[in-house]
Amino acid sequence: MLAGRRLPLFLSASALFATWFGSETIFGASSEYLEHGLLGVMEDPFGGALCLLLFGLFFVKPIYAMQARTLGDVFLQLFGKRVALYASIFMIPAYFGFIAAQLVAFGLILGAVSDVSIETGVVISAAVVLFYTFLGGMWAISVTDFVQTIVIVVGLLWLALTLSQEAGGVTRVLNQAPASSFTFFPEQNFGAWMEYLGAWAILGLGSIPSQDIYQRSMAAKSSKIAQKSLFLAAGFYLTIGLLPLFIALSAKTLYPNSTPENAQMLLPELVMHHSSLPLQIVFFGALLSAIMSTTSSSMLAPAALLTENIIKPWRKRTWTEKQMLVVLRVCLAAIAVISVLLAFWKTNIYSLIGEASMLLLVSLLVPLTAGLYWKKASPAGAKGSLFGGMVAYLLFYFDLVYMPVPHHLAALLFSAAAMIAGSVAYPKAIHENIS
Repeated sequence: MLAGRRLPLFLSASALFATWFGSETIFGASSEYLEHGLLGVMEDPFGGALCLLLFGLFFVKPIYAMQARTLGDVFLQLFGKRVALYASIFMIPAYFGFIAAQLVAFGLILGAVSDVSIETGVVISAAVVLFYTFLGGMWAISVTDFVQTIVIVVGLLWLALTLSQEAGGVTRVLNQAPASSFTFFPEQNFGAWMEYLGAWAILGLGSIPSQDIYQRSMAAKSSKIAQKSLFLAAGFYLTIGLLPLFIALSAKTLYPNSTPENAQMLLPELVMHHSSLPLQIVFFGALLSAIMSTTSSSMLAPAALLTENIIKPWRKRTWTEKQMLVVLRVCLAAIAVISVLLAFWKTNIYSLIGEASMLLLVSLLVPLTAGLYWKKASPAGAKGSLFGGMVAYLLFYFDLVYMPVPHHLAALLFSAAAMIAGSVAYPKAIHENIS
């Protein structure tokens, strides 16, 4: 689960960079950017970089000191068994959308290079990823992340340089772009700013209380290496994450009338029809590797939570390592099946990722932060925050209650209010609730 806590800086940083650098950044963000400009991609890559930075500044050191196996175990130490169980149950569903998004991307790539349908590609990709996730662990994932990071950066740089030169150079590409392509701040009104801050919060705050960023940062040799890795990964993500946006802009300049039926297919179709065979090999090979790596660790995260924090506590006897491994693999298979079904139902990558992160944002961010930094935070407050934020979000999401601000921001405020009210009304020493 944590690679023996022995990753050096270069492996740890590349693993953290690869946490989200996959389908959403390359497919989803590039198509959103062409349609809405920079304001359409605040969630990713900017929000992703913000999450890595904030986790490194405020969370990694106190959490690393706990020496917990999962993020559910962190909630166990902060608030006790029941809150840990609830937190783990809340975390797991969020990964189904994230995994489904990677499977959709894999299917899109297979469709671009062959006659395979997206649905068939999703099934093939799930089978391949599930198979090698059975065989590997966090250490194997981290090593392959390092190699894949190098290859994907080389591939994206090569493609960016090739396209920009064919389009007349970087200056011409930037001059031909619509003015809205570089607008970083919204219009000066309340509604626009709320939408803007909401976009930053989805991945920037929503992915802080997630098992995947936890297991990748906790796999480092020390808390100092983990923190440095997070800062490096944030820098990589912010700079390298802009390459797909520039590639999409170059493609639009070079082929203004090229609009595939599925906007997410712009880059794959462009590489297939307008680049050399070596570039195709580098781009598609690296992209498949990056998506597979992201998917495997995303499957491992909820499987670890299921095994360690939900199934294991039910058993009174001590588990052997072999028993844990069997349960973990069964959980991996179940998660893969559910994610495939979700991928069939919804194939928009960007929305799949966003909806997954919002579930974590409205329920888990406040209890985790309060547990680490507020001495009066109690289990009662944590329970109220978990359920209060989620219920509020569902009420807003289904329009049962109207709110003039983005649903997830309003639900986050309800989560914070419930944390304060519950802790004040039912104060109790945290250590007394740990059994």
